[in-house]
Amino acid sequence: MSTLEAPVTKKRAQIKERTLRTDNWRKAPIITFVIFTSWVVYATVRAMMGKWYWVEEYHYLTPFYSPCVSEACAPEAADFGRFIPELPFFVPFAAISLPFLLLFRLTCYYYRKAYYRSFWASPPGCAVREPHGKYTGERRFPLIGQNLHRYFWAAAFLISLVNTWDALKAFHGKDGGFGIGLGTLILVTNVILLWAYTLSCHTCRHIVGGRLKNFSKHPVRYWAWGQVSKLNERHGQFALITLGSLVVADLYVALVSGGAISDLRIFN
Repeated sequence: MSTLEAPVTKKRAQIKERTLRTDNWRKAPIITFVIFTSWVVYATVRAMMGKWYWVEEYHYLTPFYSPCVSEACAPEAADFGRFIPELPFFVPFAAISLPFLLLFRLTCYYYRKAYYRSFWASPPGCAVREPHGKYTGERRFPLIGQNLHRYFWAAAFLISLVNTWDALKAFHGKDGGFGIGLGTLILVTNVILLWAYTLSCHTCRHIVGGRLKNFSKHPVRYWAWGQVSKLNERHGQFALITLGSLVVADLYVALVSGGAISDLRIFN
């Protein structure tokens, strides 16, 4: 054997320690686990409550019920029709949007890393040995479904348009004309953040500028690809921030709708 050749082995290096890291690497997956679990519990309860989702006076509709397409929806909140019959409580009023939004986030590249580490410990952190004996990747059921992310992105894009419509309708005054309240600002901020998360997606970046052999022949797409790339650098941040903005928007609408607080009016 030449002195430049190294012996070939199929086994990993064997060390007793699970990791040689000396920092508190358990902190991040634990915090992620708590945040994700709390959000899922809150969102599930609110989506199934069937009340406190609509403020008719100011046209505030919580994003957890948008679009509201059940026959149980308030007629004024159902801008896109009520074509789903009233079903048991565990079927949300926004039954056509929430499944796609959930699958969009569930298959998101950032969320995969986050919940693989925090819920499955696969692995729990960089340079930390995972407890699983083998890894099959995303080539088998059910994880092969992660490859459908690009299609869920398209659905999320359309739903973001619906959320934008809801935010625009929230510029509604007491007399039926133009008006702005704290709820208006919250819903508009939430939809801006949702757009930032949606447009910063890796799939969007590929759709905008992918498969081009020469950027100089496509200056508009090149510019758009550059803008999306800048957003893409913060995709993980937007993924987490929008969890908070969705809760804030929903909670505010619920409190106003339930009569717990009054909307702070800025104009009309």
